[in-house]
Amino acid sequence: MPALCRDCLTRFETGARCPACRSPRIVAHPELDRLSIAHMDCDAFYASVEKRDDPALRDRPVIVGGGTRGVVSTCCYLARIQGVRSAMPMFQALKLCPDAAVVKPRMTVYVEASRAIRAMMEALTPAIEPLSLDEAFLDLTGTARLHGAPPAVLLARLTKAMETELGLTGSIGLSHNKFLAKIASDLDKPRGFSVIGKAETQAFLTSKPVRIIWGVGTATQSALDAAGIRTIADLLRWDRADLVARFGHMGERLFHLARGEDSRQVNRDERPKSISKETTFFEDTSDPDLLDGHLWRLAEQVADRAKAKGLAGRTVTLKLKRGDFQLVTRRHALSGATQLADRIYRAARALYDQSGTKGPFRLIGVGIADIVPETAADREADLLDPDADKRAAAERATDRIRERFGKDAIIKGRALR
Repeated sequence: MPALCRDCLTRFETGARCPACRSPRIVAHPELDRLSIAHMDCDAFYASVEKRDDPALRDRPVIVGGGTRGVVSTCCYLARIQGVRSAMPMFQALKLCPDAAVVKPRMTVYVEASRAIRAMMEALTPAIEPLSLDEAFLDLTGTARLHGAPPAVLLARLTKAMETELGLTGSIGLSHNKFLAKIASDLDKPRGFSVIGKAETQAFLTSKPVRIIWGVGTATQSALDAAGIRTIADLLRWDRADLVARFGHMGERLFHLARGEDSRQVNRDERPKSISKETTFFEDTSDPDLLDGHLWRLAEQVADRAKAKGLAGRTVTLKLKRGDFQLVTRRHALSGATQLADRIYRAARALYDQSGTKGPFRLIGVGIADIVPETAADREADLLDPDADKRAAAERATDRIRERFGKDAIIKGRALR
């Protein structure tokens, strides 16, 4: 059976340890040299960057997120062991892990690290489909001839280079399609490398719960439960026509994925449908200054992500959740696409003012949709707002200063509310 040492990259026939360096970090599989679709997921990315940049945090649980009224953006594995999870209210996270170090997100630093990882991927293959700053699909079909090594070796080189040159780790899933590669990358974290081959696909999937299928959320899970479908084996007992009749387009997707069939290509031009950010309050609030400050900070974070990905949005969205859990969403189509925090904030603020919804609120969110490349962004002057161009120029100048001197080099007054 083909085997690979993930530490020294020696290839050999299977064994418990590498014959060259004696490392136990071995990946072995009958199809190891033939599979070429991969998913790479950085391990607790934001928290790992913080630990890399501050050695004093290395052995401590780290939570990246807002203050006691905010939510957890992400956390390291030491915090996860104690029950902390992404999107958890901060007060609850600190009850579970009171000794955690809480660090505010530094998006510009994370974007820089993401770009460095992306450059390493680009050296291996042009077929890269990023899903976020810290994960991506890669298609390495045909790269063995170019690089003189099969995809598995190239992927092991990638994660080794990430660790030695950037101080960051990642986990690899390798398979014959995107669906299974994504599943594989979650099987062995952190610093994992898992393989799902063609021959074992059905045997691997049959006993798994349906929630392993990417895209099966709470609502779909409830609908499947109502139909008595809890495992992939349950899905396999349904005819294709019956699944489509019961679940529509999702039924077609479930039929194929239950059999490990996924014809989607790794598409480097794949763009997200939206970019959004939201925050949950520790205590419900109607404070207008506090809400306005959150609107600005959320708009700024959405703009930062759009700029980092080279994207813009033609629609601004607002999400409000009242204390009684009533959810209100509003959308506004802009005259032209934008990636500027100022335009996003002003549109979101207008949506809030026009919503007619009274607090107190437990959650507020801002986003952009109808995503387009940034080349189409902010090209038209706003005749109704003659100062818009000045504010746009100021924001671009602020971006350049922050890129050079750090995120906190310039802070708007409303961000302090």
